Amino acid sequence: MKPGTLRSPLPWLGGLIALYLVVPLVAFAVRFLAAPRRGLHVPGLFPSLSVSLEGATIALTLTVLFGVPLAYLLARSDRRLVSAIGFVVLLPLALPPLMSGILLIYLVGPYTTLGRLFGGRLTNSLTGIVLAMTFCAAPFLIVAARSAFGAIDGATLDMAAVLGHSELSRFWRVALPLAMPGVRAGMVLTWLRAFGEYGAVIVLGYHPYSLPVFTYNQFSGAGLPTTLAPTALALAVAIVVIMLGRARPKRRVRTVALPDPDPPVALSAGPLSFEIDCRVGSFHLALSHASAANHLAVLGPSGSGKSTLLRGLVGLNGPGAATLSYDGRAAQGVTGTSRPVGYVAQGFALFPHLTVWQQLLFGRDATPGRAAYWLEHLHLDGLENRFPSEISGGQRQRVALAQALCRSPELLLLDEPFSGLDAPVRHELRRALRRLQHETGLATVIVTHEPEEAGLLAEEVIVLSQGMALQAGTIREVFSRPASPQVARLVGVDNLQRGVVQSEGLITAAGAEIAAPTGDLARGAPVLWSIRPERVILLDSGGLAGTLVDIADVGTGIDLFAAIAPELELRVRTTHGRDFEVGDPCHLALPSDAVSVWPADHAVSGQRATQSRHSSL
Repeated sequence: MKPGTLRSPLPWLGGLIALYLVVPLVAFAVRFLAAPRRGLHVPGLFPSLSVSLEGATIALTLTVLFGVPLAYLLARSDRRLVSAIGFVVLLPLALPPLMSGILLIYLVGPYTTLGRLFGGRLTNSLTGIVLAMTFCAAPFLIVAARSAFGAIDGATLDMAAVLGHSELSRFWRVALPLAMPGVRAGMVLTWLRAFGEYGAVIVLGYHPYSLPVFTYNQFSGAGLPTTLAPTALALAVAIVVIMLGRARPKRRVRTVALPDPDPPVALSAGPLSFEIDCRVGSFHLALSHASAANHLAVLGPSGSGKSTLLRGLVGLNGPGAATLSYDGRAAQGVTGTSRPVGYVAQGFALFPHLTVWQQLLFGRDATPGRAAYWLEHLHLDGLENRFPSEISGGQRQRVALAQALCRSPELLLLDEPFSGLDAPVRHELRRALRRLQHETGLATVIVTHEPEEAGLLAEEVIVLSQGMALQAGTIREVFSRPASPQVARLVGVDNLQRGVVQSEGLITAAGAEIAAPTGDLARGAPVLWSIRPERVILLDSGGLAGTLVDIADVGTGIDLFAAIAPELELRVRTTHGRDFEVGDPCHLALPSDAVSVWPADHAVSGQRATQSRHSSL
């Protein structure tokens, strides 16, 4: 116990309730051991125990069979009808058990339609006891299972869909194993609640006696001593059931004998085109694109619609949300479970209960030979018997990539595949993916918010914001000539300044004259202009004179912040080896072909930019 814990009221409060629960058990144990007659000889004791055991077990079986699928439905759907069913399921928890029995009489009593249909055998029988137990105990399993299913990451189930599994297969192979701890806890609660049910049972099935009914009759007729035996039996049964419920099954891992690797067939994927129009809540994404290349990056800030775009292309937003074609072949009109598309979700979305080898074979069209190839090719050999929790983040990302590739896809979609990884791991995986692109000819669409990543892994880029394409084109076109200040910021150009057109090809900013492509802008027109930090040239003399106000060594270079005027500061990226100090004078040259200029009313907050010939809304 940590120092100071005893001064907190929490242990004392918890200790009081624990003491209250334990003391009666201790008192009963003392009384039971000291009693000369414990009631074990009373006729009917063990038959009533048998009735309770049998009834509770049947009730649990029925509840598992029907209640677990219902819990899954309640957790996965937000429809009004489903919500109403969830509300009704909770009502037996709020009702006194005696009144629950009265409600059941109106359904299965001897004078109801069902009661007459079964010849009155639904009451005063084991069947009646099971019906009463199930009605009162089933909500415990449904509530527990619903919470367990609701805690499953939706991305995990989506990934199972992408890998070709139907709703039933996703429930059986993914959702149920992941939710099993909660389902198992609900099963224990349900069985114990059914075993101990009295009120509804005595109304619906007085004969044969269940153990609680037998115990109450003994208490009413012969007094407390004859209740020792049934109470002790109930406690013993409860202890055994709770211990069984708390036991955690060990994960058994079979050693995998890897087959011979089966290399994938080299692809010659052609240009990619797609059209998507979908809504997620109030967010609307409408975009069409025809690419001249087979490696495309989608660049944009958080909330711009990047992930929604990929989910639409892979079919998770429904088959009608997006049309997709690559190499001249259309993929529209098919569901997400059958599209020949590989998908690497943000955050990996691996299955926690499967080993690496099982992850690779989880796709419905994956083969052991192909899995063995990617296991070796992505340097995962030796990890095939480990679970995701037993490997590093970089290894998990490799597993996610191998899992997608084991389907032999014709197009690979990657959603922020390297976010959250350490810089060395991120760099290594980027290079591995670039080599993969060249080796396999696989078409790729990568979503990212990092311009460097887009430039490394794609030939074309779409800059996306608020569900709209701000600019699209080749990496060189977009990065060197951003269509708007907002695009400039998103592609990493942060030298964004204000100025005024002085004459054709010349602007002034804070008194400094800068050669720039002004186009048809009139003299005196206010403008916004920018230049990439690495395009600024350091001179020994001449050019724009300024003073260094800050210096940052960022590893890949040195960032110099130069004040040209009180209202004009530029960032310069250099790999120059000389020593710089804050306060040193500096001289800068800004090549006119590296300067981008826009009218000042081109709002940074995001007015639609003129679309390139590659993309339209």
